[in-house]
Amino acid sequence: MDRMEYKQRLGRLQQKMQAQHIDGFVVTQNVDLYYLTGSMQTGYLIVPAEGEPLFLVRRSVVRAQQEASAVVEPLGSFRTFGERVAAAFPQLARGAKGEGRPSIRLAAEFDVLPVQLYQRLQHVMPHAEWVDGSIIIRETRMIKSSRELACIREAARVIDAAFEEALERLQPGMTELEVMAGIEYFIRRQGHIGTMRMRGYNQEVITGMLGAGAAAAEPTYFDGPAGGQGLGPAVPQSVSRRPIGRDEPILMDIGCCIEGYVIDQTRTVVIGNLAEDLAAAYETSERIIRSVESMLTPGTSCEQMYADSLQMAHEAGLGDHYMGYGDDQVKFLGHGIGLEIDELPVLARGFRYPLEPGMVIAIEPKFTFPQRGVVGIENSYAVTDSGFEKLTVSREGLIRL
Repeated sequence: MDRMEYKQRLGRLQQKMQAQHIDGFVVTQNVDLYYLTGSMQTGYLIVPAEGEPLFLVRRSVVRAQQEASAVVEPLGSFRTFGERVAAAFPQLARGAKGEGRPSIRLAAEFDVLPVQLYQRLQHVMPHAEWVDGSIIIRETRMIKSSRELACIREAARVIDAAFEEALERLQPGMTELEVMAGIEYFIRRQGHIGTMRMRGYNQEVITGMLGAGAAAAEPTYFDGPAGGQGLGPAVPQSVSRRPIGRDEPILMDIGCCIEGYVIDQTRTVVIGNLAEDLAAAYETSERIIRSVESMLTPGTSCEQMYADSLQMAHEAGLGDHYMGYGDDQVKFLGHGIGLEIDELPVLARGFRYPLEPGMVIAIEPKFTFPQRGVVGIENSYAVTDSGFEKLTVSREGLIRL
């Protein structure tokens, strides 16, 4: 990638640091390291409020030096970490602000930083006031560049081809696992990295969620409207060994990750015919997504989009089934995507971000019917200066085989 893009990313982060009077940021998480340097090697990226960062790498130093846009040095003993930082950045050293002045403010990603590592950082830099920098780094990543959008478009192309190939194979009696295994085999050969990363604690996603009938509506821990039965308590989400039957909804919520960037889409399929009330619920999901599309312009409030969708679901008499059922309903309509599947912004109450050009959002109105299945649609969109670009390319509508 052009080093200028990394410079721009760094500049956006530093502007946010300066606005919050943060003197330095110690970046530790793999995805954030990759975003800011182009390398995911294990180490610590020290970002000053002004000037160039330093990447102290534990392993592999050689590879980091080949990949990273930042200056790379071996980490060495962690006991000397504070001394190394002070030598490279005198403004972050003990006493840098003078006697009686506020302490040095250092940020770290508290949303993903293990307590044990945080305590070690406090120990080697005890003079610093540590603050949570997770929001500002996630906000920095929220706006995508043209190169990032190109990766997501390619992921969308690959998953569309896999989706169509899966439809050609799909037969009654096939298990959910068989169908998903075929999709995974197809996209792996096309460059899918084999995982779709999530930031949320204890949240995992494999290739998405594929479920039919009652199995798709099985509630689980996954923070989404449809979890799936899974292969057992050790993997209580997505596909099971349950055979797919006729006349039941098949929810294909699948994605792909190319060069680290994900696409997220959902389509509803049925072999035969769908019950009238389920078909009507699916049509409601399409009406909701069309309505939300009309709001996808810079300046629109994220929470307003969710509120409007919720009102449409209630007006259709489907409020109890919207985005899950009962205590397992989730309280959002969509989420940002990029290097992780759960990025900012979130279309939910309390998220007052106005839409900005460069945001990429997956919007997923769905309806859950216990013991019967889940129906809905999901597309990923990029917000543009004048509206939106639909990044998802797979055909829409209730797909009948």
